[in-house]
Amino acid sequence: MNEVELIEWYLSAGVDCICGKDAGFKMPEQKKAVVFENKQEETVSRPAIKESRPAITDLAQVSMQAGQNARTLCEQSDSLDALRKALDSFEGCSLKLTSNKTVFGGGNPEAKIMIIGEAPGSDEDRIGEPFVGKSGHLLDSMLKAIGLDRSQVYITNVLPWRPPGNRTPTSSEVAICLPFLKRQIELISPEIIVALGGSAANSLLDREETISHLRGKWLEYKEIKGKSIPLLASFHPAYLLRNPAQKSKVWSDLLRLKKKIQNN
Repeated sequence: MNEVELIEWYLSAGVDCICGKDAGFKMPEQKKAVVFENKQEETVSRPAIKESRPAITDLAQVSMQAGQNARTLCEQSDSLDALRKALDSFEGCSLKLTSNKTVFGGGNPEAKIMIIGEAPGSDEDRIGEPFVGKSGHLLDSMLKAIGLDRSQVYITNVLPWRPPGNRTPTSSEVAICLPFLKRQIELISPEIIVALGGSAANSLLDREETISHLRGKWLEYKEIKGKSIPLLASFHPAYLLRNPAQKSKVWSDLLRLKKKIQNN
């Protein structure tokens, strides 16, 4: 639109005077829109994602280094006592900072049956022994039901430190602590492993399945050196305390365990 056409449009619209010296119309609003679009394109083109990557990479590197340090300590530990001392000296997991005590395994180091839970609870964190609270008392009853007691088994957890508020452990925390558990299994060399809870079972089997899907059948835990150990997954005693109706399923798991022991 030229100036003549613009003035005619003004007149038809009822405009009979102008405020400036020039009757031209340069549409400043349109220019602003163009400038805004250019800025938006510049903003999008900037590598904003890359700015956050170094922090993520640093965290991943710290976790990887902690895991490597844990594996090195485990390789140097040729006994349970040495492994316990190595774990006490390990500073690679932040859970240690919020825990009262390191909870190592307990029971018979020559046991054929190894029972593995997820992590210590408040009672375990206070006393420093695995399965000593209400869950531990229920576990004792479960073992007694098939003719076993703690003198015949070895009990431990995936994590040696209690997560704050008994929250679910992160995958990074499990990965860092897992070498210590695997080394315990190698040193105990059990004939049967019982994993209590989905977290423990999935950590050992390197899976991501529900405990309802994993329980009720014999699975296999494979050591680093290639040895396979029969593994039976079942509900954690803490879960049974909240859901007593599931005890019948655990009873069938215990009978399955008893039969396996008798056949070995």
